[in-house]
Amino acid sequence: MAETLESEDQLRALADRIDYSFSDDGLLSLAMSHRSWCAERNNSPSNERLELLGDAVLGHCVTDHLYRTHPEWSEGELAQARSAVVNAASLAAAADRYRLGDALLLGIGEDRSGGREKASLLCDAFEALLGAMYLDGGLKTTQRFILEALGERIEVVSAAPGVGDAKTRLQELVVRAYGDSPNYALLESGPDHDKRFHATVSFGGSIHGEGQGTSKKQAEQAAAEVAWTEIQFAEEINQSTNQPREI
Repeated sequence: MAETLESEDQLRALADRIDYSFSDDGLLSLAMSHRSWCAERNNSPSNERLELLGDAVLGHCVTDHLYRTHPEWSEGELAQARSAVVNAASLAAAADRYRLGDALLLGIGEDRSGGREKASLLCDAFEALLGAMYLDGGLKTTQRFILEALGERIEVVSAAPGVGDAKTRLQELVVRAYGDSPNYALLESGPDHDKRFHATVSFGGSIHGEGQGTSKKQAEQAAAEVAWTEIQFAEEINQSTNQPREI
């Protein structure tokens, strides 16, 4: 009983943070229900169907916004910009901004292993939240939230659509620093009609980024974006302490 009340409190707090009141509270609860939680409760429905719906809504809303805002962009620039906005790294950051991890409903093992901080779980929960919001409040409501949640990222990408090609930027940096190229490793899961890919990128003898996506390209771009962000952060820290850069 105490666990249930605590979970309800966290869901209400999340609704306050995203500034949206669900007509159907069950949708918010479902959006935060990870399969590990559901497995401990007689395999009740998880957030995976909502995640699929939210992914489609997210792609539509971001593409629609970029298309209308930048009539001068080519098809390739639109696709590149969308990829730069809709990737695991930026979605996990948005999820962290609203502290979705606090409200995730996780199984005991997943919770103890740090599931609330896992980028992959946060990304999935964010997409599930969008799916729930779409069913509850409609497309316009969901698009307003998406543009608020990802607004800063969209501004960066809009200023330079080429920023979306994280693999190219990472390649150039690693070649300069190591005289070598980043190495990508891929794992795939799921049935043929619903494949998921997990990529890692390594250089300098260690892994520097991980990413997921529905295609190999998307997963590799997400991993490269994480690695690039890590390097940029390290550079900022080094500059502030006047230390040489370490990658």
